[in-house]
Amino acid sequence: MAVSYPLKNNRFWVSIVFSVFFVSALIYAKLVLEPSLFAYRDLIIGSKRKADPPLSSAQTPEEEPLFRQPPTQEYENVSLRQDESVPVGSPPDDVALEENVLDSSEKKIWDSGCDLYTGSWVKDEDYPKYKPDSCPYIDEAFSCQGNGRNDGDYMKWRWKPDGCDIPRFNATDFLERLRGKRLMLVGDSMNRNQFESILCLLREGLEDKNRMFEVRGNKITKGRGYFIFRFMDYNCTVGFIRSHFLVREGTRIGSDGKTRPTLAIDRIDKTSARWKKADILVFNTGHWWTHGKTARGKDYYIEGGQLYPQFDAVEAYRRAIRTWGKWIKEHLSSEGKLVFYRGYSTAHFRGGDWDSGGTCNGETEPIMSGTFLDNYPEKMRIVQEVIHEMKVPAILLNVTKLTNFRKDGHPSIYGKIRPAGQKVSSRKQDCSHWCLPGVPDAWNELIYTSLVIGAKPTWR
Repeated sequence: MAVSYPLKNNRFWVSIVFSVFFVSALIYAKLVLEPSLFAYRDLIIGSKRKADPPLSSAQTPEEEPLFRQPPTQEYENVSLRQDESVPVGSPPDDVALEENVLDSSEKKIWDSGCDLYTGSWVKDEDYPKYKPDSCPYIDEAFSCQGNGRNDGDYMKWRWKPDGCDIPRFNATDFLERLRGKRLMLVGDSMNRNQFESILCLLREGLEDKNRMFEVRGNKITKGRGYFIFRFMDYNCTVGFIRSHFLVREGTRIGSDGKTRPTLAIDRIDKTSARWKKADILVFNTGHWWTHGKTARGKDYYIEGGQLYPQFDAVEAYRRAIRTWGKWIKEHLSSEGKLVFYRGYSTAHFRGGDWDSGGTCNGETEPIMSGTFLDNYPEKMRIVQEVIHEMKVPAILLNVTKLTNFRKDGHPSIYGKIRPAGQKVSSRKQDCSHWCLPGVPDAWNELIYTSLVIGAKPTWR
C-alpha cells in the first residue's frame, strides 16, 4: 500500500527549485556567456584596437598552409625552435601602437595636406636602417657592397618632403599594422628590388629574426618569380609575384613555324588569381615596355583575340593600364583591401641605354639641381590619367621624381660577384635597379607613412 506524504511546507520546495535554477544559471554563465563576453572585451572597455582577422585557411597547390613549420636548408640563420608557441593576436608590451606613432606636430602637418613626393634628399647619419651585410634576403644583383662597392654615402640619404617630415620609420609598428594580413608586391624586377628592401626593413623589427622564413625554403634569385615570407609572431605574410606587364603574355606560331611572343593588352595576367588573396598590394610595370619587341610593336600586341600587325607601344601601355584598372575595380574594391601603384623608377644611363653601352659607374652623389630633376615620363601621365578617369581605388606611390635625384644609387658595375683578382668589367652596367640598402627603402617608408596617415585612393 502506497504511502503519501502531505506537503506541510510549500516554501521548502520552492527554495529547492530556486536553488537548482540559480546553480544552473551560474554554470551557464561560466561556460557560455563568459567566453562570448571575452571576445567583445575591446568594445566593452572602449579600446581602439580591433581583433585580428584570421587568414584564410584555404589551400591550393600554389599556396602553403598558414602555419607550416619553416624550412632551414636555404638560409643559414633561419630556423624555428619547434618547442616555441606564440599566441596570435597578442602584441609585445613595448610595441608602439598606432596612436603613438605621430606626435602632435606631425598630426598637424598631415591635416594641412603635405605632398609626400615633392621634396629633396637630406644626409642622415641614422641611415641605413639595416646594415648591408646583415640581411640575408638581398640577392646578388642588388648587393653592391658585397660585390665590391667601397663607397657608402649613397646609403645615408633620407627622403624629406618639402614643408613637412614623414613619420619616423618603425619596423615593429609596421608589422603590427600587417598583423593577420597578406602584403603582396606584383610586378617586374623593380618590384622584386622593393620586395627585398621591405623584407630587410621588417626583419629589423623582429626580436627573434629566426621567426621569418620563405615558406618553401627558396632563396631569392632572379630566376624565381614567386616568394612568400611568413612572420610567425604577427600571423602575416609578405610576398612577391613576377608580372612584367600586368597583362597577359603569350606565344603564337609564326609563318616560319617558330614560336613568337605576344602580349594581350585586354586580358589580365594569368597570375591574377593569386593577387585576390592579398589584403595589401603594390603593383608596378614600366621598364619592360622599353624593350625591343615591346617598343617596336610589330606582330606582338593582341586585342579582342586579334593580332595587330603594327601597334603603337604608348597606346598599348595605356590600354594595358586600363585593363589593370578595370580588374582592380571589379575584384579588389571591397572594404579591407588596400592597393598601391608604385610609379616609374628613373634610370641613369650615360652614353647609351641598358643594352647599348650606357654607364653610371663612379657616381657617388645625387643630382642636386638641373632640368633632369623635372623629368616625368609619359607612362606616369598615363597612369595618373587612368586612375583618375576610371576612379581606380588605388594609391599612387609616385616615386618618379624622387628617383630622378639618385644617379648614385644604382649597382652599375657592382651587380655581380667576381672571383678574387678578377678585374671588374664595365661593358655592361645596371643603371636601372638599385643597391640595397638604398633608394627602395624610401619607397617602403612612404608605404608605411601612407598606412600611418590613412592615405586615400589617389582619384579622390
